[in-house]
Amino acid sequence: MVERGDVAMPRTARPAWEARPVRPDAQVVASQTYTVAPGDSLRRVAERTGAASEAIARANGLAPPFTIRTGQTLAIPGGRYHLVRPGETGIAIARAYGVEWSRIVGANQLAEPYVLRAGQRVLIPGDPAQPPSRADRAAAFRLDIDDILTGGEPAPAPRQAPAKPVTSPRRVLPPTAVVAAPARLQGGFVWPADGQVVRRFGPGKSGERNDGIKIAVPVATPIHATADGVVAYAGDGIAALGGLVIVRHGNGWTSVYGHASKLLVQRGQSVKRGQTVALSGDSGFADRPEVHFELRRGRTPVDPLGQLPRR
Repeated sequence: MVERGDVAMPRTARPAWEARPVRPDAQVVASQTYTVAPGDSLRRVAERTGAASEAIARANGLAPPFTIRTGQTLAIPGGRYHLVRPGETGIAIARAYGVEWSRIVGANQLAEPYVLRAGQRVLIPGDPAQPPSRADRAAAFRLDIDDILTGGEPAPAPRQAPAKPVTSPRRVLPPTAVVAAPARLQGGFVWPADGQVVRRFGPGKSGERNDGIKIAVPVATPIHATADGVVAYAGDGIAALGGLVIVRHGNGWTSVYGHASKLLVQRGQSVKRGQTVALSGDSGFADRPEVHFELRRGRTPVDPLGQLPRR
């Protein structure tokens, strides 16, 4: 184990967004029209103009399979388009341009599972003539759960298959390995720890929103996986949550465990329901030794008390 601040964790690969920096070399494309030539496909039009094929499809009302015909006039939407290389993540792209990843998701209408592909072009919001301020760049470096869920996976190289989950934290996957979520949720959810719920889901007294629940437990209490799954993240990259584990379960479900003092799993590791994934603590912005626990369906936080067994 190695110590990072007040959180101990297994030796593991750096997150993909740190290990594969992005060069901000987006192509600026002017709004224009394009006349389809013989042999053109939507992808070839995108390559010739520098715009994203998905953006061209939206601008022209094209639906799958995105058929175009010779002589057709297409509107090419202008903007800054970044060409995704193998291993790049949405988070790293956002950091390179000083733009919040959530804005890039919205501008490109990205959908689940949010994994970029090598060769894809993504529209970078903002004025290319106005470089981001220091404050904008600082904001782009503040991670949240949604960033990791939607922008944390590296773009696979052509024909790169997802990595098989490992069963032990001793085998470290490379940061460029693509980790696929389970296809289906197996069974229901169990409590991650046995303790008193000291904060519930939703807005608090001062108006701040809690996307999960907080369970008061003694330091070093085992934190259990709520269901079978694959670890999507294990680290301390979100300051407020300290030691953090995120597990994908299938059917769009994800669980989140924060404020841990010690992490026992790594990204890409398969875990079983009830398996200990961390030990509790008071890391991050915890008020006391406690477990921060979330359940999400897609990007949407769900009240865990409506999903967990009654006690």
